[in-house]
Amino acid sequence: MRIQTDAEPALDAEDRQRIATALAHGDDTLHETALGGVRVCGPAQTPRLLLSHGAGAGHDSPFLSRLRHALAAGGVQVIAVEFAYMARMRREGRRRPPPRVEGLVAELSAWRGAIDADGQAPAWLGGKSMGGRVASLLAAREPLPGLVLCGYPFHPPGKPARLRLDHWPDLACPLLLLQGTRDAFGTRAEVESYTLPAQLECHFLDGGDHDWRPPKRLGSSQAELIDTAAALISRRLALVDRRQG
Repeated sequence: MRIQTDAEPALDAEDRQRIATALAHGDDTLHETALGGVRVCGPAQTPRLLLSHGAGAGHDSPFLSRLRHALAAGGVQVIAVEFAYMARMRREGRRRPPPRVEGLVAELSAWRGAIDADGQAPAWLGGKSMGGRVASLLAAREPLPGLVLCGYPFHPPGKPARLRLDHWPDLACPLLLLQGTRDAFGTRAEVESYTLPAQLECHFLDGGDHDWRPPKRLGSSQAELIDTAAALISRRLALVDRRQG
């Protein structure tokens, strides 16, 4: 059963038409709804990925913009959804902290219901940092086809004992993790020391920090690591699509 809260915004007929238009056109245009903004990158097709943003930067960030365009080029339709607090940040032009995570889980559940209502193949859920954590919390409560986690925040920086893994034993869906080897929210050495679900497929991005920026000495760039991650995600979702077909 989908998570609901009393404060959850309701989508009216115009909102649902905006979402349908975004899904049909796939031209990365921002469409405003009661839940927040949505932009769809890539033509209507399967596989598709419902992607949420991190705590401090929305889908207009260079990181997420390059990621969704690289995924669309690889054959994945990316449905980039916005939490309500980020929509307010964008409109007001000033930063504000995210609300409690439980509210974000309810918002993402509402987005999932709105997107999957079009009758196409259910979308995998994914997210950058906090967005991935919210998606994983939802997956622990609702059956999802799969998760793509881009820089999962295993713990706050400098606080490795405060792990955010309590709900991971309840994850039954396929899991794809893309993690920078130098991520302050979970380095490669730390992640490899955790007991994680057997269905997890993990790829480490050499030298990448939380935003997949490598040190100059490695001779690679953030853009290259984003493109590498996008290729891995596209390959994984294409495999799912072939099995469904």
